[in-house]
Amino acid sequence: MTDTICLIDAPRFASARQQGHVRFLIDVRSPAEFRAQHVAGARNVPLDQLNPAALVQQLRQEGLQRGDELYLLCQSGQRARRAADQLQQLLPGVQVIDGGTQACVACGLPTEEAPSGVISIQRQVQISAGSLVLLGVALGTWVHPGWYGLAAFVGAGLTLAGLSNTCAMALLLARMPWNR
Repeated sequence: MTDTICLIDAPRFASARQQGHVRFLIDVRSPAEFRAQHVAGARNVPLDQLNPAALVQQLRQEGLQRGDELYLLCQSGQRARRAADQLQQLLPGVQVIDGGTQACVACGLPTEEAPSGVISIQRQVQISAGSLVLLGVALGTWVHPGWYGLAAFVGAGLTLAGLSNTCAMALLLARMPWNR
């Protein structure tokens, strides 16, 4: 990441939005995360599908002009920073909402939510990881001790996810058909 990414905190973003200064808001989370809950008026452009040149061209066709700001957000801010890295060469007015959707919700910004029944990526990771650990322990106890390695592998993956703030299981689950 570069050092020139512009961050805006959620209260300042909320104020700019209330004053009518926010025209372009992009949420870079997966479609399933976006459907579960997003800031009202945001457009979903998942980070793994981001084509910076095409997005900038499309936004310019919709009225984005030099000097206009493009606001990016995700769940907490990490993916939005990566998107900003890709976009800032083409569009210098990129701002990342620090704290992402979580911070916007905490500020009281209006959101749109899917009907209940949509499971967030984070919960899908928790369910999958927990199930794999239980499976590894059960198979290790009743079939062969080598299956304990499955539980260890998942535990190592969760530890790495916590240290790096990037979860391989979440990236994999985001690509599943039910999350598209």
